[in-house]
Amino acid sequence: MSTIPDAGERVPLVCPSCSPDEQTVHEVVKPDGHSTVRCTACGHVRKEKVEKPREVPVDVVVSQDGESLSTTVDAPAEETVALGEEFIVDTPEALMQVRVTAIEVGPEQRVDEATVEDVQTLWTRVVDNVTVNVTIHPNDGRTDASRSLKMQVPGDYEFVVGEVESAGGEEFEVDGIHVRTDADADNYRFDKFDHEGDMVFAKDVKRLYGRDTTTAAWSAW
Repeated sequence: MSTIPDAGERVPLVCPSCSPDEQTVHEVVKPDGHSTVRCTACGHVRKEKVEKPREVPVDVVVSQDGESLSTTVDAPAEETVALGEEFIVDTPEALMQVRVTAIEVGPEQRVDEATVEDVQTLWTRVVDNVTVNVTIHPNDGRTDASRSLKMQVPGDYEFVVGEVESAGGEEFEVDGIHVRTDADADNYRFDKFDHEGDMVFAKDVKRLYGRDTTTAAWSAW
């Protein structure tokens, strides 16, 4: 098996022209012992020895809306994978962006981070298109007449406290957002947001709370 990338493949390399300290994406223009590569950031072309990293198969379980499917992906053996990371999975059903929710390295043994070569199974959930659980309260302050519904939205859809949303023929003002435990802690300092202007991406929402804006009062029936 050749260790030289094919023409058109993209590889991470340091660019001496625009990024000498950090890797940027390079396109392999002409494969060879020393391949011709082009930096996609600045267009700089040069010769560079480029080798494909050794890859190993990894079992991946993909969950979406209560259903799961299993597949296998090839990944660089020496890379590190951690909880919360996202990547693309190509399955017979669809091409999906997923987030790592659990890393299994042995029977009943799960860790927060591991080298790909040590991973037995990656447990993931789909985050490019998600279903968000919504609880709507009537705007007269009662909680005994609250109702639930679901919204299907892109994972990068922004829910903002204080803004009005529509779902299932209802309109409601967002007044609270619970954040999932697998959301990036660097993006969210708290697990619940309820101040006007607070924003959470749909893929990070555990539950959305809203106040009905359609009627003055309504019945759960």
